[in-house]
Amino acid sequence: MTDESWAGWYRDRQGSDAVVLTTDGQQLRLRTRGIDFEGTSFDGLAPAVGTPPADDRFTLVDGALSDCVLEWDLPLPVIWDGAVHQATLSCLLSLRRPDSHLGLELQFGGAAYASHRAESDFASALATIQRALPPGVRIQTCIACAFSDYFPAPATGRGLSGGLACFRGAKDAYRGAAGEGDVRDLWDRRTGFVQEIWSCREYEPRPEQGAGTGHRGAFPLEHA
Repeated sequence: MTDESWAGWYRDRQGSDAVVLTTDGQQLRLRTRGIDFEGTSFDGLAPAVGTPPADDRFTLVDGALSDCVLEWDLPLPVIWDGAVHQATLSCLLSLRRPDSHLGLELQFGGAAYASHRAESDFASALATIQRALPPGVRIQTCIACAFSDYFPAPATGRGLSGGLACFRGAKDAYRGAAGEGDVRDLWDRRTGFVQEIWSCREYEPRPEQGAGTGHRGAFPLEHA
């Protein structure tokens, strides 16, 4: 996977700072006020190994950034009329423990399609946007891909981001998966975990029903 960088802002009680978020689809990185943070989820950004102490410039809860707001835009592919178009996804994330609030807005075709203002995770926010899009328009991200799923254990939750398993290395097997048991049997064949807002060249649209809908079901009608 090739890194992507997204310009944005970091805000807390001490002020606002321009930042760049970088990701390879799995690991997130952010540098602000001279400190590097990294993690696999947006609510798990902790000081990188070998960086100076974050001291009183930041609020850390369980070692991760909290009591702050992250805002950024990223290009997001959209499939419409059989072709791929570029849209812009604006993200506003309020990191608060124990609950973080997320709002997304997709700008495409001269219109804006927004999630609810306080979504609990990226999967739910992107599903809200997909439901609002005109018929025939589909977002092209990992959450909408034919080869992604969450572990069949609702009690553990899926987290804010980054807990989506990718089965691009077991495509043929996953195409026949339809239910919790099938995904459990395939779990150890996953390629890894990805960010819900990521998109790669191996994307395929998720089936609307039956085989290939795995444990979580079709997108945006998820079971998990």
